Parts: sequence; C-alpha cells; structure tokens
Amino acid sequence: MSFNLKGEDWGKVGKGLLIAMGGAGLTYLGQFITGTDFGALTPLIVAGFSVLVNYMRKVGIGTTPKVEE
Repeated sequence: MSFNLKGEDWGKVGKGLLIAMGGAGLTYLGQFITGTDFGALTPLIVAGFSVLVNYMRKVGIGTTPKVEE
C-alpha cells in the first residue's frame, strides 16, 4: 500500500476539504442567521441567505448536463 499522492490527487483532497469546510461554514451561518433578530430586515436577510446556499450548492456540484434524446 502506498501513501504517496500525486499532484492531481492532492487537488482532489483539497477540493474535498473546501467542500467540507464550506458545508460546515454554511451550517454555522444558517444557525446564526435563523436565530438572530435583524428587525424588519430579517425576511430579506433569510431570503438572501437561501440564495447564497443555492449558489454554493450549484458551484459545489455543478449544473446538471442536458441530455439530448
């Protein structure tokens, strides 16, 4: 068994690390946003956070390729 990684493999490990950290960060931020009272701006901030989460999801998993029939 070899524990040496090539450059491409380190890139994949790094990408996985960023995805995991991004998910943890968004989870923490989600807890903060939903538990904080922003007054009249609360609905706008929660909606903006929802858009941010959707954007991060699309960036993380990419878009679904179109299937031609």
